[in-house]
Amino acid sequence: MNRRMECEFSLLRYVPDPVRNEFVHIGVLLRAGITGTGTRPVLGVRFTADWRRVRCLDPEADTEMLEALESELRRRFAEEPEGNLMHVLEDSFSNCVQMSESRAYLAESVEAGMAELMRLYVEPQRRERVSRVSGRAAIQAAMRTEFERVGAWELMRKRIAAAEYTRPGDPLRLDAGYRATGDGMRDRIRIFHAVSLEHLGGVGGGMGVEMAKVLAFSAAGLRAGVERVEKAELELTAVIEPWTKFAARSDAEIADREGAYRFAVETMEEHAIRVRTTMELAAMAETARVELHL
Repeated sequence: MNRRMECEFSLLRYVPDPVRNEFVHIGVLLRAGITGTGTRPVLGVRFTADWRRVRCLDPEADTEMLEALESELRRRFAEEPEGNLMHVLEDSFSNCVQMSESRAYLAESVEAGMAELMRLYVEPQRRERVSRVSGRAAIQAAMRTEFERVGAWELMRKRIAAAEYTRPGDPLRLDAGYRATGDGMRDRIRIFHAVSLEHLGGVGGGMGVEMAKVLAFSAAGLRAGVERVEKAELELTAVIEPWTKFAARSDAEIADREGAYRFAVETMEEHAIRVRTTMELAAMAETARVELHL
């Protein structure tokens, strides 16, 4: 039997109103057990990728700043393993982001421990559940997992505002991307956006198709804007679920869903959007690793 690592963990929680003391857990901090020097270096910091619970508590929550805080915490503790986390939180969010008291924990590994703690305390509702939003959230989580695995996630831009490249007022935000600089080749901006096609066909099943159409409609403007602003080519990739994931109750429903799925894919491809499934994420992450020189 493998020996578990002696660790301690703290929960990070978002508290929009300290007086009312209502909060939602947004992340986990995992530390190693006491070392020979008596220090407890931070092994893992992870925030949720699904901000719905935060927005339910505080519709005005600045989730972009929360995402930036995760990157800042990782950077600071990579530089100062024994640094004081509390002053980072206070400087960034005053009392809006708080850390719980430390608790003992035995982990099989850093990765397994982080995943279990996130499942237990931060994202307990993300079980087998059928909804359009959870479908997209699942793709986003898979994207993050693969890009984190190769060390690229921290170097990527997140929630990229399309308005930077199109025109003011454009509400579209794209999930993540990076700049690829080739040897003697023109720079390319690679942007990845999750498009869930899990629930297609029937009443209320067209939202995935609508997102595909929005992305297709936006592609030309985004491409021209990236050329103008970044002086680079845009490679826009829609990440979807593989068709084989979907179940249906009848042949008619299968035909209905497959038709909608094919329509969404073909609509995006007609506008020069690369369409890839979650099964191809590992290869995309490996490309990012090479292009970002990791």
